Amino acid sequence: MLDQKLIRENPASVEKNLSLRGKVFKISHVHELTIKKREIDTEISILQSESKKLSKLIGQEISRSQNNDSLELKNLKKKGNDYRIKISEFEEKQRTLNKQINNEISNLPNFPSKDAPIGKDESNNVQVKTWGDPILKENVKSHWEIGERLNLFESVKSTKISKSRFITLIGNGARLERALINFMLDIHSKNGYLELIPPALVNSDSLLGSGQLPKFSNESFKCSNDDLWLSPTAEVPLTSFHRNEIIDPKLLPIKYVAYSPCFRREAGSYGRDTKGLIRLHQFNKVELYWFSDPSKSLTAHEQITADAESILQKLNLPYRLIDICTGDLGFSSSRTFDLEVWLPSSKCYREISSCSNCLDFQARRSSIRTKIDKKNTYIHTLNGSGLAIGRTMAAILENGLQTDGSVKIPDALVPYFGSNLIKCN
Repeated sequence: MLDQKLIRENPASVEKNLSLRGKVFKISHVHELTIKKREIDTEISILQSESKKLSKLIGQEISRSQNNDSLELKNLKKKGNDYRIKISEFEEKQRTLNKQINNEISNLPNFPSKDAPIGKDESNNVQVKTWGDPILKENVKSHWEIGERLNLFESVKSTKISKSRFITLIGNGARLERALINFMLDIHSKNGYLELIPPALVNSDSLLGSGQLPKFSNESFKCSNDDLWLSPTAEVPLTSFHRNEIIDPKLLPIKYVAYSPCFRREAGSYGRDTKGLIRLHQFNKVELYWFSDPSKSLTAHEQITADAESILQKLNLPYRLIDICTGDLGFSSSRTFDLEVWLPSSKCYREISSCSNCLDFQARRSSIRTKIDKKNTYIHTLNGSGLAIGRTMAAILENGLQTDGSVKIPDALVPYFGSNLIKCN
C-alpha cells in the first residue's frame, strides 16, 4: 500500500511514479479524501485538547466548591458533554473516510523501482544472462506426451474427479514431484531458510496484505460459507505470518522457505497451455520469502534470486534471467527478476520463478514494522519461487529425454528419486 501522507502532500509525484507502469493513474479523488481526513484529524485533536482543559477545570471546581450541584459546575459538565458528542461525531466521519481512503489506495499498485527497465509490456523486458546449453533438436516430444507415454500423470480421468486443468500424478510422476519438493526444501534449508508449511486456506486480510485483494479476487477460489480462500501462493500466508507485528531488528533478515499447494483460476488464460503441467488450477510450489531491513533489501533481492537460480543449476536445467520492465511488473512488486527455464519442445524459455522486491508495500498493508533508530519503520518484503514444482518436472522430462524414450534424472536429484532413469514400460 502506498503512503497516505505522500498521496496527500505530493499527488503529482505519486501519479508520475505510477505512470511508469505504462498506464494513467488519476488519484485526485483519493487526494481530496486525504485532505478532508487531515482536516478532521486536526479538528479532533483541537476538540480533545479543549476537552482535557475542561476536565481540569471541572476537577478544580469540584475541589473548590462545597456544592456539587452548583450552576457553574453544571455548565462546565454540559460543555464537557458537548465536546464528547462533537468528538464522537468527528470520529465517525474519520472512520468512514479511513475506510474510503484505504479502499481507494488498496487498488493502487506499488511504485516501480528506478532501476527497473522502462517499458509498456513483456516485449520490453531485458535479458540479463543465460545459463546452460539449450537443446535445439527438432521434433522433441512435449512434456505431456512424455508424461502420458511413461504413465506419469493423468489429466482426462482427473476431469471426473474435478474439472479441466487439474491433474493426477501417477507412480513415478508422484515420486518425482515428491523428490523435487524434498530436494528444494533441503537445499534452501541448508542455505539458512527456516522451513514452514502454512495453511492452504487464507482469510481476506491475508490476501489484502500481500496484494492479491481486491484487484485479483477473480483469480482465486473462495469458500462460500467462510471468509476463507484457497491460497494462490505461499507468499500470502508467509506475508501474514508476521502481520501486525514489530520485529526485533536483531532478527533480520528472517528467511522462510515453504512448500504449499497453490490454487488459481487462471482467469483470462483460456486456450493457453491447456495440456500438461504449465498452467493448472492446482499446483505445488516451494516459496522463498524474506523480511529484510529496508537498507539491505536490494542486496537481499540479489540473494533470493541467486538462491532460486541455484536449484536450476544443480538440476542442470538451462535458463535465462530476465529483468522485468515497469509495464510488466506484478501489482505488489517494485522490481522483479524472472527465471525462465528452457523447454526444448517449444524452443523457448518459460517462466519458472519470479523473484520480487516489494519494498514496504506489503508491510504497510499488513502493518509489519521494525525498529530503526528507536523509530517504528515498515519492513521490506521479498519473495520468489524456489521453484514451481510442475514446471520443473516439465523441464526435467523434456531436457532429460533419451533416444530410447526414457528420461534421465539430474544427478543431484537421484538420491531423492532413487534412480537415475525413468524407464519405458
